[in-house]
Amino acid sequence: MGRTLSVTKSGDFEIVMTRSFDAPRTLVFDAWTKPELVRRWFGPRDCEVVECEIDLRVGGRWRYRLRHGGGMEMLLQGVYQEIDRPGRLVSLETNEDCEASEGQALATLTLVEHDGVTTLTQVVRYGSERIRDAVLESGMERGMGEGFDKLAEVVAAPARA
Repeated sequence: MGRTLSVTKSGDFEIVMTRSFDAPRTLVFDAWTKPELVRRWFGPRDCEVVECEIDLRVGGRWRYRLRHGGGMEMLLQGVYQEIDRPGRLVSLETNEDCEASEGQALATLTLVEHDGVTTLTQVVRYGSERIRDAVLESGMERGMGEGFDKLAEVVAAPARA
């Protein structure tokens, strides 16, 4: 995998996203789980993270509110199911725009480091093929790609944040 985001379908319900970063996995994990770092990279370039709460423990909640340049807001939130620092993070995510039964997705993040390069793989399993495909058609790939480009900048910063 290269330094650009790869997004593929897997099975009937999953999206698999993969991207490599020139940074140790502990730093990539921290950038994914520390509010002061998440605020610097999460979301597309035309968005600002206006709310970022992270309770990093099994059963703990995370909540991000993004504001687009035009003022539109998007709320993303979840509950941690598994935490294995710095290699794996599993959370059950909810989206208020979807029906309750289909609005949850299980997101599994894995970080594998080899020679100072960390490969991030996130598998998101949705409640239905319809929801998975709607997410893919929503522009998610562009937004995640821009966010991961910003994440690469954060973890490459000389001060290492």
